[in-house]
Amino acid sequence: MTKSDSITTQQTTVEEWTKALAESTGSPGGGAGTGVMLAISAALTSMVAGYTDADGENRDALAGIRGRAKKMREEALKLADDDAVASDAFGAAFRLDPGPERAEVIRRASIEAAKSSASLGERAMEATEDLAWLAKHGNPALIADVVVAFGALRAAIAGARTNVSFDLASLTSAGTPLAKVREQHPELWGTVGRLTEALERIDGITASVDAKAAPTEAL
Repeated sequence: MTKSDSITTQQTTVEEWTKALAESTGSPGGGAGTGVMLAISAALTSMVAGYTDADGENRDALAGIRGRAKKMREEALKLADDDAVASDAFGAAFRLDPGPERAEVIRRASIEAAKSSASLGERAMEATEDLAWLAKHGNPALIADVVVAFGALRAAIAGARTNVSFDLASLTSAGTPLAKVREQHPELWGTVGRLTEALERIDGITASVDAKAAPTEAL
């Protein structure tokens, strides 16, 4: 049984999981950490939505936000565990002896790892507008929780962006020029750009609510 089989986000305590993360094994690693950050963001989104009152159309919007957040929290933890498995395979590929077989295994592992991170990043991007809605319409007493949720979401998106980019670049270790990597995997390459734009969107939103969340400028 591998470490990623026995240490999962869904079957271990926070203490056990973070202890495993602290070990120099890479599984779970930073990729799995992005999934946990997304789960934290989703959980906070659900909490803030639950504390928010709304009427009319806003009531329906609020119910939708809470439902999506609850589902995303569960999916994010599964994606974290999936990433730990992909990380196992990725690390194992680079430990193989040099040769044609190693190059092919690295290629496959790099693509699968990039796809895993891209899936997580795509799900994370879907959460941005729901948090933006709560920043504007949510219970004002919980604006700090919204900002924390945005921080966790940003960490998830930044992690996914870096991992996708790194995994694609790893294909060059298997002998594929970077220009060819871009040509062969346009969707994954495009995901990096979309994740970059999502980070800019989050930064803009959090800057716009900073005065409400942390009004210290007048001190």
